[in-house]
Amino acid sequence: MNPNDHYLVDVIGFNDVERAMLASIFALAARRDPGFAQFEPGTPGRTPDVYLVDADKPEAMKEFRSLHKRAGLPSVLIGTSAQGTDFPVLPRPLQWARLLQALDDVVSGGDDGAPFVAPPVDAHAHLRRSLPGASRSSSPQAAAQAGAAQRMMGDTVLVVDDNATVRAFMQAKLAPFGFEVDFAETGEEAIGLSGTHEYTCVFLDVVLPGIDGYQVCKLIKSNKQAIRKTAVVMLTSRSSPFDKLRGSLAGCDEYLTKPLDEDRLLEVIAKFLPSGRKQAERAARK
Repeated sequence: MNPNDHYLVDVIGFNDVERAMLASIFALAARRDPGFAQFEPGTPGRTPDVYLVDADKPEAMKEFRSLHKRAGLPSVLIGTSAQGTDFPVLPRPLQWARLLQALDDVVSGGDDGAPFVAPPVDAHAHLRRSLPGASRSSSPQAAAQAGAAQRMMGDTVLVVDDNATVRAFMQAKLAPFGFEVDFAETGEEAIGLSGTHEYTCVFLDVVLPGIDGYQVCKLIKSNKQAIRKTAVVMLTSRSSPFDKLRGSLAGCDEYLTKPLDEDRLLEVIAKFLPSGRKQAERAARK
């Protein structure tokens, strides 16, 4: 298999809620190395590379056993037991990191059960990750590589938070998926960056030095282009209904509270990718 291709995962079984979550997982997992994308039956010239099976559904296991008998592909089961097979089984609920680790293991033949660890940030040389006031690249060659990456991936995220721990957390969670990530520590810096760059998603703290997150959100959403293309996600410890209402009135698309739930964070990121937006639009038309 060409290492530049995605591994295609044939999803067998699962209810609608889990399938929606898996769609979000694979929307991001296609951006990793190795990348995993959901197999669509009938895709010309492609067959699955790995099976993901709902082991708690007898009909799904029956279909899987028939398919595996013919193809003998690597497989991961989700459920309460391995159903008499030797395949790795993960318990519910579905979790991003655990599932991706299992898929990594079965396609690479690994069996040590070690937890998935994202590559060090410096290993992602194709990303542009700048702190406010810092140089965007260390050399003309690095700048050219960053620009090429931006054209290729087309998804840039802005994280606005004056807490260094939060910025480091967000960088660690976003880096493995190939996003370009910019950072701002104040509302004024966020406005400056959003006025000169087009972002897929802006993660925005409420309490900031200078103007607060609600005002920043209003200013970002006052740009007609941003309303269509940029999602604003409030990222704050303020969780009261009043605070969420203020966020909604300011125009935010989602409201996440700290401490962050990683699965929910990645679900929101996937939702606002261009592919995720198109999927939601198709579902709304049905």
